[in-house]
Amino acid sequence: MVTQLMAKKQTGKQAGKGSGGTPATVALTRAGIDYTLHPYEHDPRAESYGLEAAEALGVEPKRVFKTLMASVDGKLAVGIVPVTGQLDLKALARALGGTKAHMAEVAAAERATGYVAGGISPVGQKRSHPTVLDESATAYETVYVSGGRRGLDLELAPADLVEITDATTAPIAR
Repeated sequence: MVTQLMAKKQTGKQAGKGSGGTPATVALTRAGIDYTLHPYEHDPRAESYGLEAAEALGVEPKRVFKTLMASVDGKLAVGIVPVTGQLDLKALARALGGTKAHMAEVAAAERATGYVAGGISPVGQKRSHPTVLDESATAYETVYVSGGRRGLDLELAPADLVEITDATTAPIAR
């Protein structure tokens, strides 16, 4: 089922505190980082939230990135990869100087980020975690990530995503 894109886009400072923004939009606004909000109607039956977003927004799926939580040597970490790929856990561990990695439990990811699965944003998480953005993001002028809830994506420059999350870039997708 194709979801419909809501007509209104919001940019940067329009989505700050007091306008019902998410922690992600509040953090970006406070940091003075330009971004565009892309709300769309989320279908709870969607099998892939990221591919649903790409289709709803009419964007090449390789530009839409998912935020995944993993445990690297016993500590939570964030991997941001295209929705068309998978997180390579060994590559994530290497990028963070670790040796062992496994996917975090959904409940642990939700507690650590303050977001619900399917709406976990790399921006504005409750606690800061080591973060790695797949290097493929640097091929695009802008990329899309969750805005902090299902049915809301943020579009921003990869360099700004790296800045706001204190991320490194590495080949972590397969």
